[in-house]
Amino acid sequence: MDDPQPPRRRPAHRQPEGDEPLTARSPLRLRAVLSGIALLAGTVAAVLFALSAAHARDAGPWVAAAICAAVALIAASDLVAIARRARG
Repeated sequence: MDDPQPPRRRPAHRQPEGDEPLTARSPLRLRAVLSGIALLAGTVAAVLFALSAAHARDAGPWVAAAICAAVALIAASDLVAIARRARG
């Protein structure tokens, strides 16, 4: 018969040594810039695909417009989350 394994203990969390936590920079500014670019690009692409879908006979441009609109919505919600985190 196998020996039962003892329960695993979680390692104690230690504060990192040095001054890195005091001088660490937040990536929120970069995240905001990237979300802003994604919002702008997604919105422009969704509009362009929707305009081209009006003249197309297949559903391809509509699908592309929907995907670009989803990217723009995700980027907008990320910008809202970044603004809330920056205030708090």
